[in-house]
Amino acid sequence: MSDDRALIDRFLEMMTAEAGAAANTVAAYRTDLTLASEALGGGLSTADAAGIARLADGWAPFARATVARKAASLRRFYGFLADEGLRGDDPSAALPRPGAARGLPKTLSVADVDALFAAIAARLARDPPDPLDLRLAALVELLYGSGLRATELVSLPRGAIHPDRPYLILRGKGGRERMVPISDRARAAVAAWRDATAEGAWLFPSGKGHLSRVRLHQLMKALAAAAGIPPARVSPHVLRHAFATHLLAGGADLRALQAMLGHADIATTEIYTHVETSRLVELVNTRHPLVDVAKRRA
Repeated sequence: MSDDRALIDRFLEMMTAEAGAAANTVAAYRTDLTLASEALGGGLSTADAAGIARLADGWAPFARATVARKAASLRRFYGFLADEGLRGDDPSAALPRPGAARGLPKTLSVADVDALFAAIAARLARDPPDPLDLRLAALVELLYGSGLRATELVSLPRGAIHPDRPYLILRGKGGRERMVPISDRARAAVAAWRDATAEGAWLFPSGKGHLSRVRLHQLMKALAAAAGIPPARVSPHVLRHAFATHLLAGGADLRALQAMLGHADIATTEIYTHVETSRLVELVNTRHPLVDVAKRRA
């Protein structure tokens, strides 16, 4: 395992320095490669195609997306070994290619979002408002109003959002910069929260660092429960999906939405057209006058 560990570390250093991989991506690669190395008795870097095939057989119980991710991690690792001259062959042809059967993202209705904001408004109506409720309002306004990823949101510097500037320049996934719109409501919510907190490096501080993604998830679940929505339906990423779906339903241009979300490939953004199409099909099947005719005939 020691040789594997050293090579995995070198590979991840390359991914960070040259490929600009985000910390979460690097962590996922490390987990996949470490587990594969353990399954192969520390022989991941020297495994032949037969060994790789046996390893992949052990992934049978996993979801297709998980298998695709694990295979991609190993494929990238063996490509690195070949590029560095550390292997003369590449056994990754034995890895499965399950395909990317992408499901429709979970989202929320406009009524759901209204219920979340109503729950926040009820808290803010208390006099004086609890600073933690001001923080919650700022978090949700930015998640739903700007489509930020969880990591992007919790790691915002304190001065990232200016009261007189309706956007911020954000370095997101893969190190790509994008311009993110910030609504008047969100800027007001951020200003109220910032006024209630002490100076520091982060907009959403916690301990010696910033708010964690785990804590952000917990806050969204608790808010959902307070709003009468099953907590399993609400997360920071679901609010990002709601931002995209509702913008598209309101007539937003797909290319503009791609830029706002920070998607490298517009095919990723196009999934939201399927969400909207699915909603329209459901409306036709439940609300069209012919549905009532069919019921009467039945």
